[in-house]
Amino acid sequence: MTADRLTDLLVARLVRDHGQSKHHWRKVIGPIRIYSRETHAHCNWASTPTGSLNDVAAIETLLDDLRMRHPLIGR
Repeated sequence: MTADRLTDLLVARLVRDHGQSKHHWRKVIGPIRIYSRETHAHCNWASTPTGSLNDVAAIETLLDDLRMRHPLIGR
């Protein structure tokens, strides 16, 4: 899994589950930051979504699910 693939997966699930456009969700998700596996051994990526409370809540819920499935990603 890469950051780009993770973003694509997030966008596809958000469009399917909550509507809106791909552009809207990409903008709200923001960049996926990747950290060193040496300093972040359990999960080496993070996102700081912005937007409405409902958008952020939907993204955070999905991010929690994806962290369990893909805790470590590559560039």
